[in-house]
Amino acid sequence: MAVRLNALFSPPFLSCLFSPSNPAAFATSMRPTPTTAALIRHALKTTVSTTLPTASSRAVPLVSRPLQSRTTVPRVQTRTMASSCSSTFSSRSGGGLEKLPSSPIRVLRTIPSLRLWRRPHLLDHRSVALVPTMGALHSGHLSLIRQAAKENHHVVVSIYVNPAQFGIAEDLDSYPKTWDSDVAALVKLDRELADDGENLGRISAVFAPTTQEMYPGGFPGQEVDSKGSFVTITPVGELLEGKTRPTFFRGVATVCMKLFNIVQPEKVYFGQKDVQQTVIIKRLVQDFAMPIEVVIGKTERDPVDGLALSSRNVYLGERRRKRATVLYDALKAAEEVYLIKGARRREVILGVANMVVQDVLREEEVKEPDERVRFEVDYLSLADPDTMEEIGVVDPARGGILSGAIKMLPVERPKNGEDLGHSRGPAVRLIDNIILEPELVKKE
Repeated sequence: MAVRLNALFSPPFLSCLFSPSNPAAFATSMRPTPTTAALIRHALKTTVSTTLPTASSRAVPLVSRPLQSRTTVPRVQTRTMASSCSSTFSSRSGGGLEKLPSSPIRVLRTIPSLRLWRRPHLLDHRSVALVPTMGALHSGHLSLIRQAAKENHHVVVSIYVNPAQFGIAEDLDSYPKTWDSDVAALVKLDRELADDGENLGRISAVFAPTTQEMYPGGFPGQEVDSKGSFVTITPVGELLEGKTRPTFFRGVATVCMKLFNIVQPEKVYFGQKDVQQTVIIKRLVQDFAMPIEVVIGKTERDPVDGLALSSRNVYLGERRRKRATVLYDALKAAEEVYLIKGARRREVILGVANMVVQDVLREEEVKEPDERVRFEVDYLSLADPDTMEEIGVVDPARGGILSGAIKMLPVERPKNGEDLGHSRGPAVRLIDNIILEPELVKKE
């Protein structure tokens, strides 16, 4: 009986009960279950442990002596600390636990609820991956989730439109809010993962916080000189995209630091399409000594014309969508002259890319306004793969990053009934990149 009592009042069980995360739930969890009550009654009836004086007036503790009893002791199932906490969490949540429809995927909207869910997986040594998103999920996001499920026991998908990475004049209000379709995509994907025996895990939770939850001290604003708690990664965050959007990477680094601290994942998954962002995230993890592996998934593209998948593509509409591949076409031409013709100098490689862009601009310029597509080139870049600094010559042993950004301008003269895209087709900023792999990697 003493063994059973030790199991009942073991440190794992007590540490789970005395978790400070949810005092109200703790009070509920202290209500004895029938099994617990039976154990306590049996212990009181059958065990005596006291201290009595001896003849020499010296206190000698008596060994516990079980009395004769025929009471049937209920069997106690031994549980680890993690399973105890997990079971307690489920019982405390009861019918109020929010899940995605017709699925086991939990919806967590607060930091305490996420941490309460996370704790048992840490104690049970189950790996947790994070796939950060702003919703408007597409095949690129789903590819990252599939990769995460193959390599981890649990996958958390965050859906949060972070206002800190939008500039004052940018499209925060018109950014697509697609919760219902995102939910449907996640539920469908999770069923596929369940049927695939090669996966280590599945989608376990969606973290969907509010801005008040993510910025408890109040959102500091989108201005360059805003005051507040920020994470800035320089000088890489000031180059290319950072020049045009000076608060963008500050917002990205800040929200990622928050998400990493909240979820505490072993691995995080990002897409290569946002290549400068991946360099910044790697630097963030390295410089702040975070025990996280950053995994970069390949860019997912349209199988027909190669346009990189992006949540912003919904703004394009039919006419602009046909010309949106101009950036990828230019980068592919630059890659070809590097790989096939052996070009290494910047002016040769980027010169080819500029020719492709200029040819398309001239073709569009001669069209009538109701047929024309207008766009502006922000930059074409050939940069170092670690620093994103511009390079004059590609070192074959290191490779490089070809990247660019264009702005697709609104349709000049819409036709009757023309599909202009989401929010009637505002200006759309498109980015893309191609990695020039080091020669040693290519040979492998």
